[in-house]
Amino acid sequence: MLNDPALQPLDDIRILDVSSYLAGPFCSTQLAEFGAEVWKIELPKTGDALRRFGTITENGDSLPWLSECRNKKSITLDMRTPEGGRLMKRLVKEVDVLVENFQPGTLEKWGLGWDTLQEINPRLVMVRISGYGQTGPYRDRPGFGRIANAFGGLAFLAGYPDRPPVTPGSATIPDYMAGMYGAMGAMLALKARERTGRGQMVDIGLYEPIFRILDELAPAYAYKGYVRQRMGPATVNVVPHSHYPTKDGRWIAIACTNDKIYERLAAAMAKSGMPAPEDWLLLKNRERDRPQVDEHVTAWTSRHDRAEVLRICEEAQVPCGPIYSIDEIFEDPQYAARGNILKMQDERVGELPIPNLVPRLSDTPGSVKWLGPRLGEHNDEVFKGRLGLSDDDLRRLSTEGVI
Repeated sequence: MLNDPALQPLDDIRILDVSSYLAGPFCSTQLAEFGAEVWKIELPKTGDALRRFGTITENGDSLPWLSECRNKKSITLDMRTPEGGRLMKRLVKEVDVLVENFQPGTLEKWGLGWDTLQEINPRLVMVRISGYGQTGPYRDRPGFGRIANAFGGLAFLAGYPDRPPVTPGSATIPDYMAGMYGAMGAMLALKARERTGRGQMVDIGLYEPIFRILDELAPAYAYKGYVRQRMGPATVNVVPHSHYPTKDGRWIAIACTNDKIYERLAAAMAKSGMPAPEDWLLLKNRERDRPQVDEHVTAWTSRHDRAEVLRICEEAQVPCGPIYSIDEIFEDPQYAARGNILKMQDERVGELPIPNLVPRLSDTPGSVKWLGPRLGEHNDEVFKGRLGLSDDDLRRLSTEGVI
C-alpha cells in the first residue's frame, strides 16, 4: 500500500490568504496541511491581529498564531495603497484560491472585488467568509464567533432552562466551522473547475454552519411549532443521554440513544443493586419520567468512581466517556495512540504541542511542516521569486510602507 507523506493531495494548489483572525486563516490552514502552498498576506509592521490574540509567547506571537497558521508563508502587503493593490493583482494571477473574511464591500472599495479579480484570473476560486454573507439585509453588519453562535441558534440551546444562555463550549466554534466549510467549498469549486475551466465564489456567513448543524430544530419547528428550550446537559428525544457525577468528584457522559442500549444499562445498574422500573425499557415511558430516569442514573453513577463506571459501561457495551479537562487529554492513551497531539520543535518557543491535523488519509497523509511564520518571512521568496521584483524594489516598497 502506498503511504508517501511527500505526496500530498493539494501540492499543485497555490492559495492567497488575505484573511485575519480565525475563520479565513483556519480555512487555508487545512488546505496547507495537505500540501497547498499558502501565501499569507499581512499588514506591514503590525501583521495579522491573530498574532496578538490569546496567550502571547516570548517571541511576541500568540499560541493561536503559531498553531493555526502553520504551514503558511508570510508576506507583507498593504492592499489599501495604489501600489499594494497593483501587487495584489499580480499575486492573484499566480494562485488558484483566494481566502478573505473582510466585511462585505471592503475589497470592492479597494478595487479588488470579485468581478475585478475574476477578470484578472478567470480560474480563481474566491472563498469569502463574513458575519452574514455577501447578500441580505444584514450583510454590512460586523460579526464574530459569539454573534454567530447567538444568531445561528446554538447559544439559545446552551445552558439550563432557568438560567441565561451560555457560550456553547467556545465562542470560536463558528470560526472553525466556517473555516471547515470554506475549505470544503474551495475543494468543490476546484473540482468543478476541472470541468468548466472557470473558478467561482464561495460565500459563507459565519452563522450559517451553526444553523446547518442544529439537527431537527428547523423541521421540528415548521412541522409541529416546537421551539426547543435549554436542557442543560440533557438531550432532546432520548434519555438517559446526559452528564452524570461520579463518586470521586468527576463527571461521565452516558448516551442511551435507543431502547436496546438502555436495556443494557438497566441490566448493569440492576447488577449493582439498583434495578429500574420495568416500563422504562420503552423510550416513551422514559421520556414521560425524564427527571426520575436521570435521578436514578445519577444515584447509580454517584456510587462508583469514574473508572468503575467506565468499566461497567464498557463491559455492557453502553456508550460512555469521561468528561475530560485538557490535562487529562494529555494523559490519555487513546490520544497518544492516535497521535492527536503533535509535538513540534520551533527555535522560537522550543517544543510546542498542538492539535494534529484531521482527517487521517491512509495513502497521502498531510503534515505540519512548521508553525505560524515570522512576519514577512517569505517576502523575498514570493516577491522576488514569483513576481520578479529586485532588491531595490523591495527596499523602496518597504520604505514606503507598501510591504
